[in-house]
Amino acid sequence: MSEQYFSSNPNKESKPQHWTFTLRGFPFTFYTDAGVFSKKEVDYGSRVLIETFEAPNVDGGILDIGCGYGPISLALAKSFQEREVVGVDVNRRALALAQKNAAENKISNASFLESDITEAVKESRFASVVTNPPIRAGKKIVHAIFREAKNVLKANGELWVVIQKKQGAPSAKKELESIFDEVETVKKDKGYYILRAKTFDATSSL
Repeated sequence: MSEQYFSSNPNKESKPQHWTFTLRGFPFTFYTDAGVFSKKEVDYGSRVLIETFEAPNVDGGILDIGCGYGPISLALAKSFQEREVVGVDVNRRALALAQKNAAENKISNASFLESDITEAVKESRFASVVTNPPIRAGKKIVHAIFREAKNVLKANGELWVVIQKKQGAPSAKKELESIFDEVETVKKDKGYYILRAKTFDATSSL
């Protein structure tokens, strides 16, 4: 099995590149490399999630699980400058790029941490969690992301997920319904579903 972008230390030969992209009306310069997800452009699913996302009526930060080189984290940090955005990933190369991209785009309210899902932030509570989950890592991992996301949400916080219908959007929605208090399909676009799951009570308080 070939190495995937969700490896902690991609062994693929480094082939850095950079390009510009507009998200939520803001121009960004992104540095990417071999061994990271969607290195040539911001993937369509992430773009739909970025453009559809709405912050809940809850104070607090935003957590991006599986942030990669940072397009979702940085687009939301730019759009919601009053909120702190934290991106987590296991891919160290991607995290280094995300930090570089934050500096390149002069975004100070975003930070990036190496983390197995929410391990590095399990003592924190967020208003929103967003994820474009690593489908190739398997359903077990994707469902673990859903469960762990709930554990780091504030009361009335929301999880936003993008997933393709052909990659299991209907079953993902059923799984979310077994975990969260309220789940809805916010948008469908070219086979991509944007799912929003809400928790009325925080799992635990700090």
